[in-house]
Amino acid sequence: MRRLVSALLLSAFLLVGGLASPAAAHPMSTSAVLLDIRDDRVEGEVQLPVDRLAIAVDRDLTPAGVLGEDRSFLKRYTAQHISAVGEDGTPWTVGLGTGSVRTIDGTAHLVYPLTSRPPDGRVTDFRLRYDVIVEELLTHKVIATVRYDFDRGILKTDDAETLGVLDWDTKSLRVPVDEGSWLKGFVTTAGLGIEHVGEGADHLLFLLMLLIPAPLVATAGRWRTGVAGDAGDSSPRRSLVRVVHVVSAFALGHSLTLALAASGVIHVPSRPVETLIAFSIAVSAVHAIRPLVARGEVLIAAGFGLVHGLAFASLIGDLGLDRGSLVTTLLGFNLGIELTQLLVVALIMPSLLVLSRTTVYPAFRIAVAVIGLVFSVSWMLERAKLTAGDPFEGAQTWLVGHPLLVAGAVATLAVAARLRGGVPWTVAGK
Repeated sequence: MRRLVSALLLSAFLLVGGLASPAAAHPMSTSAVLLDIRDDRVEGEVQLPVDRLAIAVDRDLTPAGVLGEDRSFLKRYTAQHISAVGEDGTPWTVGLGTGSVRTIDGTAHLVYPLTSRPPDGRVTDFRLRYDVIVEELLTHKVIATVRYDFDRGILKTDDAETLGVLDWDTKSLRVPVDEGSWLKGFVTTAGLGIEHVGEGADHLLFLLMLLIPAPLVATAGRWRTGVAGDAGDSSPRRSLVRVVHVVSAFALGHSLTLALAASGVIHVPSRPVETLIAFSIAVSAVHAIRPLVARGEVLIAAGFGLVHGLAFASLIGDLGLDRGSLVTTLLGFNLGIELTQLLVVALIMPSLLVLSRTTVYPAFRIAVAVIGLVFSVSWMLERAKLTAGDPFEGAQTWLVGHPLLVAGAVATLAVAARLRGGVPWTVAGK
């Protein structure tokens, strides 16, 4: 039975990796549109990461080249994918200024000043259509922020808020001329937090690697299903307590660095952060195979939660948010992250608790951990620029895109193993 489970898991992994189409971009791929609403015009800028832009236009772009031989083409391409229309259906003029290259979060961005004017010279509610890059990259997100000017030319930055997120499915946003509410920005960024974790294979895999050993206890360097009341009690209640500790430790870790990084207190380039995230998955996978230290999953969650917080901050940094709106953004984004984590736990943990009481669990645990280890090593090599790409990206994209199917498969396996009458192994790795 154990050999059958291992073979099925590994076969499915290889099949999906071979058949699924490669993902267009890394889940953390984002850019930004910053808008300033004035009485007679809308000003702002668009920020385009050069590496993502190169994929969208299918050209080999460099920071020097985007201001050289590709200058005219890129400005024309960008202008063709931005438009503004008043609520009466009247199109507004949209113009781009001279482009420049700016390093944002360690990545070169092509930045264009943006100006849009209504025909009658009076700014009212309008709809912004924007599909630069997202027309080609399914995983790319564009974060739009807006500030309002009602004091005769004096920009009131306290009114800055997150307007919304543009992507493959949402290519236009309504921009109100009146001041938005903090609640709208809060809800928007909460949704962004949910999307970022829900669509980020690396964050989800890290959480899964920490949950796998939660129903077990570490004894003498081995994973063990203890008996209620003994020194290695792994009863469902104790297992749930460990899950709470893991989720809480991760939340505290990422919340701390998320706040510090987003407020500009600390700054780490995104590439080493992403490489460290891949390393965190490798460590948690090894720990799921053989315990590195007692209650190590809590320590791993807290320690590497600090690293994941830096990655989360890359989405909301450099967006021109003032102190007040930054607090709202952080709270909303954090809420989205925590809600997604709780949903993942609710979907997968009951099945893991049932499986951990059967003879199937050792094979299941090791097979899933090995897959996680393979994914993480592939990510580390790619993000450290030691390989040109990730051969398993198609599998990762498929798995993340079908969470209910994955959770259902694990639940089905748990029910089948339980009905089979499997007796729990005293030592999970035996």
